[in-house]
Amino acid sequence: MARQPRIDLGDYVYHVINRANGRMKIFHSELDYKDFEYLLNEIVETFEMRILAYVIMPNHWHMLLYPKKDGDMGKALQWLGTSHVRRHHTRQRTVGGGHVYQGRYKSFLVQEDHHLLTVLKYIERNPVRAKLARRPEDWKWGSAFRRIHGGAKQKSLLAESPVDLPRGHREWINDPEPSEELKDIRHSIEKNVPYGEVAPKR
Repeated sequence: MARQPRIDLGDYVYHVINRANGRMKIFHSELDYKDFEYLLNEIVETFEMRILAYVIMPNHWHMLLYPKKDGDMGKALQWLGTSHVRRHHTRQRTVGGGHVYQGRYKSFLVQEDHHLLTVLKYIERNPVRAKLARRPEDWKWGSAFRRIHGGAKQKSLLAESPVDLPRGHREWINDPEPSEELKDIRHSIEKNVPYGEVAPKR
């Protein structure tokens, strides 16, 4: 079956996710997480990618991306995936050991309104739902930690959102999502469909 063409237009927001092959653990140590964040800094600098939110979990990652130009996201994520796989195999001494990811990354258009904030919150609360942290900002490997605890250099990885974050962001991010919102986002991921009524005009 032919692959479905990706939507890769500039000035649209995308929820992007990739999982480890067989959902096995690929981030084992602090060095693994730090190295992936180093690569995130590289795609910001090299591809001018705008990262609105992200979280790195033991066997997968999520990002909320806001590319500037058509085709930018695909180029940035192809580089990110190739670079991460190569560096992962080198650190784990498994060069030639097979696939790290289950396949291509998945990307979903997100409407620029409350839908964007819902996805951002979903991403940043991942460690809480997985019982890896009591609060989103306690998990070092995500944008909630950088946004709340980070210094200027750490915060510079994150781009300004096209939608204002709620006042009292810390309280907002610690308020659990309604079950219906979780259901809708998971439906977007499972069915590979946009979140919100997004209809690109180009």
